[in-house]
Formats: sequence, structure tokens, C-alpha cells
Amino acid sequence: MQKTAIFPGSFDPFTVGHENIVRRGLNLFDKIFIAIGFNANKKDFFPVSQRIEWINSVFAGENRIEVVSYDGLTVDFAKELGCNFILRGIRTAADFEYERAIAQVNKAMSGIDTVFLLTSPEHTPVNSSIVRDILKHGGDASRFIPDKIKIQVARVSREQ
Repeated sequence: MQKTAIFPGSFDPFTVGHENIVRRGLNLFDKIFIAIGFNANKKDFFPVSQRIEWINSVFAGENRIEVVSYDGLTVDFAKELGCNFILRGIRTAADFEYERAIAQVNKAMSGIDTVFLLTSPEHTPVNSSIVRDILKHGGDASRFIPDKIKIQVARVSREQ
């Protein structure tokens, strides 16, 4: 039986931490779907189509990675894709508590287990919200995003 995982998130933008979790996940799974989900609680900074293009460029040539987008419950989409597992990265104890609760509910709803990978120490402070903030203010976020992703964002004026 093929071990297939879904790695869900907004990936707005995809960071070096995300890339690290996926690359390490390839040691555990035969196939990983990087699934860009719609989150009604978040306002998109980059269009989903752009995020898909960027992530595809990061994993170009890796046939065990597929980038998809979805709307709805992650467990429903995971079942639709035939995934056996949900892959999540954990940066902090707070992340663990939040992710544990979601994983337990997902397991109860679907029978799908969640596999947690601890973030590599050098990526612990990196998250998409911080990267977006750097970009919004005209900063250089290149060290926090994969080399194949080139992002140029004009500084956001204070009036906006």
C-alpha cells in the first residue's frame, strides 16, 4: 500500500520551513500533496495560482510531489485524494497544542492520522505571517523563502 500524505496550508508565501518539512516528509511518504487551502479567516496576500506556480518551481522534477488547491475540510479532501496521512510541521509548543487538537478531531472524523515533523532549529522563527510583513514593508525576505521563489513586492503605503 502506497503511503500518501497531504500537507495542507495557506502557504502565503511558501517558506524555507515548509520546503524543509516536505523534503524530509519524502523520507516517510511515497507521495505528498501540497494542498493550498482556502481559509475564510485569512486574507490572501498572493493569488493561489501564483503560490501553485512558485511551489511547483521549488519541486520541479520531483514526481512524488503534487501541488493542488482546495476548499472545505482538509480530511474530506485528503480522503478524496486517497491520502493515508496528514503531514504537519511543528515549530513551538503552542503549535503543538493547536495542531494536536486538530489532529485528534481529524482522526475522529476520518480515521486519518497526522504525522508531525519538528521544524529544523534554523527554521523555527520563520512563518508566512512574518515573511508577509517583511515584504509589505519593502524588506528583503529572500533568506526565508526557497531560492527558486523570487518575490518583489512594492512597499505598502501607510494610507492603505
